Order: sequence, then structure tokens, then C-alpha cells
Amino acid sequence: MAEGMKIIEGELHVKGNRIAYVGAPGKKAGCAEGCAEGGGKECGCEGGPDSVKWDREIDAGGNLLMPGFKNAHTHSGMTFLRSFADDLPLQAWLNEQIFPMEAKLTGEDIYELSKLAILEYLTSGITANFDMYLTPETIARASSDMGFRTVLCGAVNDFSQSAEELEQWYQSLNGSCELISFRLGFHAEYTTSEPLLRKIADLARKYQAPVFTHNSETRAEVEQCMERNGMTPTAYLDSLGMFDYGGGGFHCVYMTEEDLDIFREKGLSVITNPGSNTKLASGIAPIRRMMEKGINIGIGTDGPASNNCLDMFREMFLTTGLAKLKDMDAAAVDADQVLYMAVAGGAKAMGLDACDTLEEGKLADLILIDLQQPNMQPLNNITKNLVYSGSKQNVKLTMVNGKILYENGEFFVGEAPGQIYEKAQKIIERCQSGTG
Repeated sequence: MAEGMKIIEGELHVKGNRIAYVGAPGKKAGCAEGCAEGGGKECGCEGGPDSVKWDREIDAGGNLLMPGFKNAHTHSGMTFLRSFADDLPLQAWLNEQIFPMEAKLTGEDIYELSKLAILEYLTSGITANFDMYLTPETIARASSDMGFRTVLCGAVNDFSQSAEELEQWYQSLNGSCELISFRLGFHAEYTTSEPLLRKIADLARKYQAPVFTHNSETRAEVEQCMERNGMTPTAYLDSLGMFDYGGGGFHCVYMTEEDLDIFREKGLSVITNPGSNTKLASGIAPIRRMMEKGINIGIGTDGPASNNCLDMFREMFLTTGLAKLKDMDAAAVDADQVLYMAVAGGAKAMGLDACDTLEEGKLADLILIDLQQPNMQPLNNITKNLVYSGSKQNVKLTMVNGKILYENGEFFVGEAPGQIYEKAQKIIERCQSGTG
């Protein structure tokens, strides 16, 4: 990812949670630059071909090692509503089904439900997520307990969370754990009154911090904002000073040229969610036009109640496929660009600058892709294979922060998957019974 789609034959060394070396094979394991012969003081080895002992050495067998995918917008705790409230338009889906059930959740419920989502992320080669949900502190604990990297985002609105809580989380969760960070955020313009929005904008200025929100997801959302404020959601929020220090929008389906210019000028990121937007019939984001404007784009699955699958391979295919359909141009938004969005574009939006490429000194968040499956053969173009024919079956290994959490269908997260499944089932049964 550092230099386009360049693929080399080589090896990668991990020491602690960092990449210690990546490049051509043959360099002495564990030695620093300038110490290829061994025995140099800078690397601490004592010389000789066997002086450095690895905890484990993996022969990748001709498969592909690459940075992990970043799920740049999701609501992990919504796993309990997977396939529960489907085939409804967005507002009816939210107001009649989702919000009433969410009101029955406890923080501990969200802790357990988030762990279920993390298992699915790992099977899809996702090494970090940008999570917006009700109780950030319990989501952070779930990720930390499982060794997964999570950037949390506030979901402030008129009905839950507050500007005061947002500031408290910003102070307490940033720096609390090497796997956890927190960004200012609110649910959406249409659920958040102006006085509350102004408080959030004040926090952005106070901390010189980016702000993220659902933005222009549906045509009705934009039309209603125009009626209330005489401006699109993007222009309205910008007029409040919300984006003075950057940030971004989730979905961004119905964007005017003015909106896109604001995103470009303020350095905002778009997080596209094609699976959710397709299932809810919300529309198709103008991805090609965003790219022409030079706007950073990441890819998210959205939550498991609106997608319902936390699968980055499907999102990559839909990102390019829907863009081609929207513009009626098979050349629009090629696979290399989409793969970049799924890895480095998402990392940039989430502030994970140390997780975007395979480079010495970067965090060891990486995945191993099985190229020996039928859907990856022949190897005419590996990046296009990943986007157009790749699937979860091709993920052999997922490493986060230097630790293997998933390998060959087995999880290493400190808890048996069956226990996590059982707890999630009990939560939805309790909520459905009306006793939650």
C-alpha cells in the first residue's frame, strides 16, 4: 500500500507489536540495517546464523501478506438484531424496530454483543473498526479483552448521550489502552438539536479535534434539513464550525457539489457503506465524483442489523460495482482504488496512520490471504482478484498488534466462540420477551 499495488516476494519480521523488517528474503533475522552479517551492536545479536530465535516462523507458502482491512463505520453491538428487522425503509426500520429494542440493552449486553462482531471482523481480515454505539466504555473493554483495535466514535443525540459524556469519553478513553482511541461524534443532524450541535462544535474547537456523523444517507434526510435550515446537512454543520478541525461523514449518498467542495476544503473523509445503502434502498454514493475531488474515502459495513454481514470483501465489490452502475461506466472506480479505500483510506479516516502499510516501524496489523483457492486462480492480477472474486474463505490469518487472533478457522481471543454465541442468543431472547 505504500507504493500503489506493488507486490514482492519477501519476508516480514514482527517484534512485539511492530513490524521490524519487511523486504527481500535473506536478511539475517532480527538484525538491524547495516548488520546483515550479524554481530552488530545496534541489533543486539551475537552473530552466527542461529543467534536469533523466533517464537514462531511461518512459511506463507506463496500466499499474500498485506495490511488488514479497516471497517471504518459500524455499530458492533447491533449483532443481536441481525436478521431481526429486515426489508423496511430506513426511518421505519429505525423508529419502529431498532430504537425500541436498543432501549432494552444494558452496557454489559453491548460488551457481549461487540465480542460477537469482533469474531466476524477477524474472519473477514478486518484488523480495526470505527465503532459508533451506545456505551463506548463497554465496547472499549470488549475490544481490549479480545486484543482487537477499535476507534470509538460518539453517538450523541437528543435521546441518548450528551456533550458532557462525549467530553468525558474523549478524555478517558484516549490513551486508556494502546488498542483504543476515541473521536468526537454525534448520531446525525436530524436527531440532534442545534444547541447540542453547537456544544459539540465547541468541543471540536476546544480540543482541535475532528468530528464524525451520519451524513446525507437518504434523500428525505437532505430535503428535511433543507426545509429546517435552508442548507444541506454538510453545509449546515459546517456553518456551525463543526468541521474546523476535520472529521468526516458516514454514508454521504446525496451530496451536492457544494457539499463535496466542503469535504475537500476541510479535509473530511467519506465513509461509504454500500451494503447497508443497498439493503435499505437508500441510494448509491457518488464515489467517482468524490475521487475526482481528491476526497479521502474509507469503507464501512455499517451495523449487522442493516447489512447484515460484516464482510469487507462484499463491501469492496459493491463499492466498485455500484459506482460503475451509477455512472454506467465499467471503467469507473477500479479495483486498485477500492482496495486502497478498504485499507489505507479507512486508516486515514480513523487516525490510524501506523496501521496503513507494511513498513518497518508500523504496527503489526496484517492478514494472510490464501491464493491457493480456486477463486484466486490464475494469478493474472491479485488486487483485482481480491476485490472482484475474493471472499472470507481466503483469509488464512488475522494479526492485530503483533498477535495472531484468527488462523485457519480458529480463534485466539481468550474465549470460546460458542460461549459468545450463547450469550448473544440469550440477550435477544430476553429483549424479545419484554423482560429486558
